[in-house]
This record gives sequence, C-alpha cells and structure tokens, in this order.
Amino acid sequence: AWSLLPAFLATARSRGVRCVMVITGKGRGGEGVLRRNFLRWLEQGEAKQLVSGFAQAHPRHGGRGAWYVFLRKP
Repeated sequence: AWSLLPAFLATARSRGVRCVMVITGKGRGGEGVLRRNFLRWLEQGEAKQLVSGFAQAHPRHGGRGAWYVFLRKP
C-alpha cells in the first residue's frame, strides 16, 4: 500500500481531481496496519508534495475507516 499511494495520488492530481477518498479500514480493535501508518505515509516523499491536507471521512463514507485527501493544484 505504501508504494501505491504516491502513484494513486499523482494520477488523480494529473486528472484534475482535488479530493480523493482512501479507505484504510478500521482493523481489529480500531487500529489496523493501514490505518496506523496512513498519516505517516502522507507526510513522506512524493505524497507530501502532492497533498495539501486530509480529514477523516464522514460516517456515511466510512468514518474512522476512510480518509479524504485533498490534493494541491497542479
């Protein structure tokens, strides 16, 4: 997942998308591997250059198991 995230974000940005949803799942006990590492991955390498912000998804969109990721303008 870590190696795919920057490519996913770059592709979305190149298509003019300004917000994507990333589903990490909640994992057992609310702290799965993806959820636990996701925010750190956004702050590293190429992903850091593409992202302007992020927020936990609304309960109807997955709540604690999903994130909105806001992309910088190209």
